[in-house]
Amino acid sequence: MSRILLTSLPFMVALCANAQPRPTLTANEYEKAQRFMGSNAEQLIDHGSLRPNWLSGDRFWYRDLNAGGSEFVLVDPAKGMRSAPFDAQKLATTLSKVTGKTYEAARLPFQSFSFTPGNQAVVIQVGGKSWQYNPLTDQLTADTTNTRATTGGGGRGARESDGNEVLSPDKKRAAYIKDYNLWVRDVQSGAQTQLTTDGIKDFGYATDNAGWKSSDRAILAWSPDSKKIATFKQDQREVSDMYLVTTNVGKPMLRQWKYPLPGDKVIPMIHRVIIEVDVPKVIQLQLPPDPHRATLSDDIASSGTFDDVNWTEDGAKLAFVSTSRDHKQEKVRIADATTGAVRDVFEETVSTQYESGWGAINWRYLSKTNEFIWFSERDNWGHLYLYDGATGQLKNQITKGDWLVTRLLKVDEKKRMLYFMAVGRQAANPYFGQLCQIGFDGRQFAVLTPEPGNHQVSFSPSGTYFVDSYSAPDVPPVSVVRNLDGKLIASLEKADISRLTATGWRPPTPIRVKAQDGQTDLYGLMYTPTNLDPNRKYPVIDYIYPGPQGGSVGNWSFSAARKDNQALAELGFVVVELEGTSNPLRSKRFHDMSYGNMAENTLPDQITGIQQLAKQYPYMDLDRVGIWGHSGGGFATATAMFRFPDFFKVGIAESGNHDNRNYEDDWGERYNGLTSASDYEAQANQNYAKNLKGKLMLAHGMMDNNVPPSNTLLVVEALEKANKDYDLVLFPNSGHGFGSYTSYMTRRRWDYFVRHLLGSEPPKEFQLELKPDQRTSVMR
Repeated sequence: MSRILLTSLPFMVALCANAQPRPTLTANEYEKAQRFMGSNAEQLIDHGSLRPNWLSGDRFWYRDLNAGGSEFVLVDPAKGMRSAPFDAQKLATTLSKVTGKTYEAARLPFQSFSFTPGNQAVVIQVGGKSWQYNPLTDQLTADTTNTRATTGGGGRGARESDGNEVLSPDKKRAAYIKDYNLWVRDVQSGAQTQLTTDGIKDFGYATDNAGWKSSDRAILAWSPDSKKIATFKQDQREVSDMYLVTTNVGKPMLRQWKYPLPGDKVIPMIHRVIIEVDVPKVIQLQLPPDPHRATLSDDIASSGTFDDVNWTEDGAKLAFVSTSRDHKQEKVRIADATTGAVRDVFEETVSTQYESGWGAINWRYLSKTNEFIWFSERDNWGHLYLYDGATGQLKNQITKGDWLVTRLLKVDEKKRMLYFMAVGRQAANPYFGQLCQIGFDGRQFAVLTPEPGNHQVSFSPSGTYFVDSYSAPDVPPVSVVRNLDGKLIASLEKADISRLTATGWRPPTPIRVKAQDGQTDLYGLMYTPTNLDPNRKYPVIDYIYPGPQGGSVGNWSFSAARKDNQALAELGFVVVELEGTSNPLRSKRFHDMSYGNMAENTLPDQITGIQQLAKQYPYMDLDRVGIWGHSGGGFATATAMFRFPDFFKVGIAESGNHDNRNYEDDWGERYNGLTSASDYEAQANQNYAKNLKGKLMLAHGMMDNNVPPSNTLLVVEALEKANKDYDLVLFPNSGHGFGSYTSYMTRRRWDYFVRHLLGSEPPKEFQLELKPDQRTSVMR
């Protein structure tokens, strides 16, 4: 017996030595990390990027946030003047007297206002009531005008901000859906008129359903004279259904709606119509129904109204584009609004997928000259072309070069000039956007916003002026107002980040590496702890969003907080986000590198990029690399853990579309091709789950109507069949983004990386807190 004990003693000593307690991260360290998240960091920026609110006469106002609160500024570019739209102190005093509550001039209880006709008073919303305030008399009275705010405008119609109606350009009528048919309401009298009568369930007029997104709003485009409506009757009667069920006490409630999948025989089809409003009449356009497809995205209402339609000014004709199911063929057409006759003008066919821009549809029909401005990547870059609308013949290429047009913002038909945003012209970063101009003939090109950085512009109603805010991820924004020639009219604000940097915050480090091919430059951002010790080794976390319709970085303007990247870094990690090949805003060839095989997910680029960074920054530990992402990033994360298990050791896959046969039809068929031409089976994550070696957490909302939860459950089942350990977080009644449980998921993500990648123990059930910015919160 004693011999057995003596023999076991060395083993027990070794066991005790190996069972040293894990280092622990304290609640104080988590509290420090959360200071760099969202509003906690953003509220420490003063005079940041402003949002102009344009008025008649090309004036505008904006709300400037500063350390003391906020102030409203009124700008008249024509006079080069800035002033206060009202005396904030007087208004605060008067509001306090009338409402019985105490208000301060720098913390008024509203974020916006509007002027009454004649600009004699401003209309504000306070305490759930509408008030008119006259700055000259200092009088505050109840507002009885009941004017409903609108957004949008022009010939496409404005959508009411508090409903599903679409106002006509003259604002006298509002169109809406009732019982699958289209109706209009007289704004003044309230009289209602039924425009169509044959709409039925799943074959109704102007219905909004892209599968992953649906609503009760009407999708249509008013003619400029407010006498006609361009819309469609959407046939989805034979389209397959999607199902979700709630979690509750008692029987769950079933949600069922039309949600086609890649490869389905039947998808929603739109029967295009024009509707005369004064004397209701439906005119069928004389062409077969089109697939529910658009040139910009997988939704025919991405702009809020009916995409890919242009009315002529007199409402006599309608120009539109028909997109094929696989996005490889675009037909430019003109319809006679009286007879419904349709003439094909020209078409473009591509080998992969066509898109008309990024953030805006870039084609235009110019009715005065019967010409088309057309966007194409036919020379490997996104450029504009001029076509003859009568013959369909190309007149000339307008823009050219190794850069691309992203958004066509203004067309001056009289001067034959175009104004557009372009990227790829700055050597420091090809993703930085600038406003440019060019003539229809390709001459008179000029950059109107020459300062280095990413520019964001907003045009005045007449197009005579624009507000320009420019910045970079590591350079705070500057805001100015310019005229249409780019001449500086006035400086508005320059951001002050001194309160932010006083917390220890510092901007991310811009990075540049080579892609897997060893030739293509890739760009991204890197986040390190504010107390970085270059002599230590830090685990690496790769935040990934593989697109192909977007990328990991997303917006390249300045931001105090990008997701929780800096917060994670503060816990002891190096966080990397890299725009890999197949992401947009580069060349067509760059964007198409993974076409037909989305399972690549830019992962070879991520790996080689991180390896290059580790040579440059030796404190990066390549033996401890983690990865996480949401939606497409969730798909990529699981792929990384299954296909590159020796490189990625810990992964968190949130809301992933792990098998694109289980995700809505148009996204997969656009970027991956039809199922008959692409091997979707070979790209499905569950088929590789058996390769898992590291630690994987899966998360999904069980009421996710974007990426149905079956995507994650397929992976769960495959892991269980392969006898693999995994972790699972479910949100029973949450959608794609987890809603009110977002902070919970963030905390679980921190804990998972701290425990399994950092090798430490997190504080138990730390409560994340995002403090609202008192400068922007509205008191009621």
